[in-house]
Amino acid sequence: MNDPDRIARDLLLCEEFNNRTLPPPGLYCEGTFDRWLCWPHTPANSTAYGSCPEFVPGFRPDLLAHKECTANGTWYKHPETGLPWSNYTTCVVEEDDVNHIIVVYEAGYSVSLVALLLSLAILLYFRSLRCARITVHMNLFGSFAVNNALWLAWYGLVVRDPTTLQEPPVWCCALNAVLQYAMLTNYMWMLCEGMYLHTVLVSAFISERRLVRALVAAGWMLPLPCILIYATRRALDGDPLCWAEEPESRPELAVPVGLAVLLNLCFLCNIVRVLCTKLRAGGAAGGAARPSATALHALRATCLLAPLLGLQYLLMPFRPANTVSWWRAYEYATAAATSLQGLCVAVLYCFCNGEVLAQLRRRWRALTFRPRANSTTATTVSFVRSAATAGGEDKV
Repeated sequence: MNDPDRIARDLLLCEEFNNRTLPPPGLYCEGTFDRWLCWPHTPANSTAYGSCPEFVPGFRPDLLAHKECTANGTWYKHPETGLPWSNYTTCVVEEDDVNHIIVVYEAGYSVSLVALLLSLAILLYFRSLRCARITVHMNLFGSFAVNNALWLAWYGLVVRDPTTLQEPPVWCCALNAVLQYAMLTNYMWMLCEGMYLHTVLVSAFISERRLVRALVAAGWMLPLPCILIYATRRALDGDPLCWAEEPESRPELAVPVGLAVLLNLCFLCNIVRVLCTKLRAGGAAGGAARPSATALHALRATCLLAPLLGLQYLLMPFRPANTVSWWRAYEYATAAATSLQGLCVAVLYCFCNGEVLAQLRRRWRALTFRPRANSTTATTVSFVRSAATAGGEDKV
């Protein structure tokens, strides 16, 4: 059920409940609905308790939130906003499995972000590495870095601060929209990587410069219409939870992501097929072909390209309910595979790249080479003396 429908229904039920309930004698706080829970009439200088809402991400419904009624018969007001405030901070438990999974995400995104920034710095520093292929890699690294940084900001500013969800500021919804844009650009650049590799391998005569320009425009611009549709829908729905509550369907996000992964799967299959064909042809020209070597090369290409194209998501297409026995293992595996993909791509396509390693070795030798000062001085003095002697002989 969409959030506005839930709020309208719960508000009506809360009003009916408080109208039927007799208020306590003496001074009391009038029953109210804060868009999450219905709070009953509560005597002054006491606290009302209610089960944590299960529709809020990260909240446990078996825990209790509370709302304080002050001694003067008014609900406690937050010192910063000056508005009545309900305490939902007790709905999140540090030892909870969900919190542990978030820690895995945060650790993986942090490590990946450092590796991606370092790889970008290396590729930007060595101008001799600049080519169409490296340009595409750098854009992919950039999309990963932005996506990881935004996820870290989301976990730190929103998920770990229930008060932000309760009274969401405008920046919270804006952060959600930018986060979804970064996620889509990440998938689009995985698709651009697959399209670039497939085009260069299959089409021999093509301008790589024009191809890269088209991919740069597509990778950063195509997600914009989808995000505009997403933001408009969420704004019209009136979701008060920083747009964090999962709607029933998000086709504007699910369709491009699904197409990107499926197209990359098709690209990978054709790339491996072409590689196997060329390897067999080369083996036939130079002698007897070895099928085992061909299969080994194909397997190596598949293992290297799978993380680059985001095909590990095909292993986890459906999220199970948290009541099944293997839900915990699925969530931890998904958290590790998703958050460490940036690290995997940076290692495979920068830190283990032969061209990059050659440039790093050359630079290291240049930095560590120190000519011997005594040898240089002796050579200079010897040269001066020889020149002076030769000059004297000419005069004689």
